Amino acid sequence: MEKDMCKNDGEAWRVLEFYSGIGGMRYSLMKAGVSAQVVEAFDINDKANDVYELNFGHRPYQGNIQNLTAAELDMYGAHAWLLSPPCQPYTRQGLQKQSSDARAFSFLKILELIPHTVKPPDMLFVENVVGFETSDTHAKMIEILANSDYLTQEFILSPLQFGVPYSRPRYFCLAKRKPLSFRCQLLNNQLLWSPSPLLGHDDMTVITKHDQPDESWDKLLQSCDPVERFLEFSNSGDQVNTETGFLSTGTVAVDDFGAAEETVEVDRCVSIDHFLVPLSLIERWGSAMDIVYTDSKRCCCFTKSYYRYVKGTGSLLATVRPKNKGKASSLKEQQLRYFTPREVANLHSFPGDFQFPHHLSLRQRYALLGNSLSVAVVAPLLQYLFAQAG
Repeated sequence: MEKDMCKNDGEAWRVLEFYSGIGGMRYSLMKAGVSAQVVEAFDINDKANDVYELNFGHRPYQGNIQNLTAAELDMYGAHAWLLSPPCQPYTRQGLQKQSSDARAFSFLKILELIPHTVKPPDMLFVENVVGFETSDTHAKMIEILANSDYLTQEFILSPLQFGVPYSRPRYFCLAKRKPLSFRCQLLNNQLLWSPSPLLGHDDMTVITKHDQPDESWDKLLQSCDPVERFLEFSNSGDQVNTETGFLSTGTVAVDDFGAAEETVEVDRCVSIDHFLVPLSLIERWGSAMDIVYTDSKRCCCFTKSYYRYVKGTGSLLATVRPKNKGKASSLKEQQLRYFTPREVANLHSFPGDFQFPHHLSLRQRYALLGNSLSVAVVAPLLQYLFAQAG
């Protein structure tokens, strides 16, 4: 049986949230049901902090966290540090400079402070892109954690494994400082591709990616909800009230690189027509588009460049079903559209009351969502991290 650990007979865990973004980690902590208090959040992006402040009533610290000292971190008295550092140094599309990338410096600095704190955190949680696990930054992280008496368990998981039709595999590291321990201690120092231990299954049969046969993934996809369960528009005639701050009206033009330029005017009621993909973009870049349908059980990862570029930035939705699915059908007749920011948030499993400030443009909202995380995946991981065998 698992039980939540609280300090001093019911006192909440004190948590520091680094690279807090638009609050995905905090929403995950809430969904996990962990008795926790976020004593401070840190993010350098002012637009992300606008969103965080609107939804949680607290504005994250916006200074450069590379300037934090061990003494300053000790002052927070935090039991857990949750970190989602920049992924650009490790992405396949990037230069893969890893630890030599300036965007990796702050994360390395935080790790290097751990041995110098009077009271190191009891737990750490790190999220990043697939590819981080083979980087020199990862090697340095594991070295520091091991030398500081931490046990680690690592995962690569996707929302698809939690019933969400969204392919967004991500790397996660869970660390506990001795004498704390994980419920499944046999999995210490392992990299897992299965959520089985999070579900209370001790019979681990899937440890590495190569152990999972293709038919298992096919079965997994069939167990996912269809895309239509995550849509706010059911047809092109629908409208939405933007009181929640998700949608903005706008016209879309296309440049020579398949990028969409937006002109935004905030309105109270917006038609889905504003999210239709221009025919000129379909004619030029149709072969590079990933197209899904309302009954699809999988869509591609939405990146921060969604709505700006087509190739590799996320799926487009066909609002008119063709007689025969596929590229052979006329893309023009399918009335392709972008997923709205609310729908992208739904696929990230953000709660229904999540909002954007009205002053943020459509492009800014997509970019912030693209840099966020899946609550459906992170919540059970945090629940597992904050639990112990009992």
